[in-house]
Amino acid sequence: MAEDAHSLSSTDAEKASHQVPQQQVKDTPTADHLEHYTDNSRGGFSSTLAAVQEAHGFKAEAGRLVVDPEEARVEYGEEVASRLKRNKRGDKILWPQPSDDPDDPQNWSTRKKNIQLLVLTMASFVPDFNSGLGIASLFALAEEFDTTTTEINNLTSNWSIFLLGWGGVCSVPLMKRYGRLPVLWWSQVLGLGFLIGAAAAPNLATFAGMRCLTAFFSTAPQCVGLWTISDLFPFHLQARKTNLWTLGFIVSPFVSPFLLGYMIEHASWRDVYYVGVGYTALVVLLLTFIMEETIYDRHMNPVPPRHATGLKYRFDSLIGVTGVRMAKYRPSLWAGVKSMFDVLWRPHALMMYIFVGWLFGCGIGINVTNAVFLGSPPPLGYGYEPIITASMYATPIVAVLLGEFAGRYINDGIADRLIKRNSGVFLAEMRLWSIYIAMPFFIVGMCLLGWAYEEKPSIVAVIFGWGMAEFGILILTVATYNYLGNTFPQQQGEVSAMINLARTIGGFAIPYFQVPWSLSGGPKRVFGMEAGVGAGLFILVIIPLQIYGRRLRNRFA
Repeated sequence: MAEDAHSLSSTDAEKASHQVPQQQVKDTPTADHLEHYTDNSRGGFSSTLAAVQEAHGFKAEAGRLVVDPEEARVEYGEEVASRLKRNKRGDKILWPQPSDDPDDPQNWSTRKKNIQLLVLTMASFVPDFNSGLGIASLFALAEEFDTTTTEINNLTSNWSIFLLGWGGVCSVPLMKRYGRLPVLWWSQVLGLGFLIGAAAAPNLATFAGMRCLTAFFSTAPQCVGLWTISDLFPFHLQARKTNLWTLGFIVSPFVSPFLLGYMIEHASWRDVYYVGVGYTALVVLLLTFIMEETIYDRHMNPVPPRHATGLKYRFDSLIGVTGVRMAKYRPSLWAGVKSMFDVLWRPHALMMYIFVGWLFGCGIGINVTNAVFLGSPPPLGYGYEPIITASMYATPIVAVLLGEFAGRYINDGIADRLIKRNSGVFLAEMRLWSIYIAMPFFIVGMCLLGWAYEEKPSIVAVIFGWGMAEFGILILTVATYNYLGNTFPQQQGEVSAMINLARTIGGFAIPYFQVPWSLSGGPKRVFGMEAGVGAGLFILVIIPLQIYGRRLRNRFA
């Protein structure tokens, strides 16, 4: 059994992180009841936490996991706990429990799992990378189509960002019914076609339409990540894998203006977009020949056998034939749509969407408007040449990479420590503690950035401010994904889509006022206001969730 044997279970229970675990009254399982979950079916013993809890009369509460084997003996009884599979070291229970089926992605080799995650991260890189192509060629586009940079941003960049969110919402019901791989593959194929259309567009209207369609159809990888990670990896590895996956789409909008900003000095904006076409085509090839379907219908016992093997199964899975054949066992499209609303209205989820939507939106706003602040002549900007502006985009890239490195240790360290203090039981609120580390970086970084743009000191101030803000945004974004993913273990795709929608709506709205308000009131006031709203949301959302989170989840489960 590989260390990364499986992911979070489907119906887990939860408590507030500061509370001592409470004993629940458990019925004594009958011999027939236990035998039902210890047969030799393909699902193996206890393929989900729900089976364990039902077998031992334990009432489920979404968001709580027994991680320590000793606590499992107390809560589930020796008969059940002794059969639960653990990691190689034997100190953590694997959730959900891997089946005995070699086709179960939980049982794939560590190398194969990491390759799947790498390809998914590269695919998640595509939507924002392609959206950032407009930043690298902002002034060239304005000159080509005889308009202003503000018009280009408003008509193309902002609307393409907005549609990134809605494309993900539309993709989730399809992935829930037909599988991860076919929706992922078709979304990138369609996105590639529309990106080629943008690169060859003869006028601004066509260009804007192609950019928006590219964004809408290519965003599926940014919504399937939590699902795929939980398909492949056990609970105790998920936080660091989520950290890597989010790195792909957080760093991507900075890479295109950084690398291609040098190119625009010596090439046309169309050449810049053809670079995006080349990268997207590479991702399509990787999805075609390397990525595999990770959905595994472990709720069924036995799991339906594959209808084919070898190359035929590979081809059928890629284009969706396998998904259509399996659809009868999975939720309908309407059920998938209703599930989206199910994770939208719950108070603890809605609070987090508002929180991450504003803070991540500020990060997108910086990315879109910094080309204006850096390239425009005083008093608005620094008046730098495009090559210097491009070089500045190395700042958030380095900051996000540092955030990824720090985040994997911060998230795991906090969780391990709090699980030990809580008698071996994990609670979803434990994920929120890393936001306390992220917020000072975000607040100080935003204030420093606003001061730098208004007072025009050394460019070092811009570098430090921008880097601190993006470092904090990565840490808090990963914490949000982990918290909501643990809170809604059966609806991780829906949660991903709603977070993606929230952050893109924030990124769509903020650029509209950032530059005009900076002209009228000064960047210091605008960026200070954004930092202040972020701090206020932290006080109104994060702290109350740590106190009342369990109560809210139980009340609105």
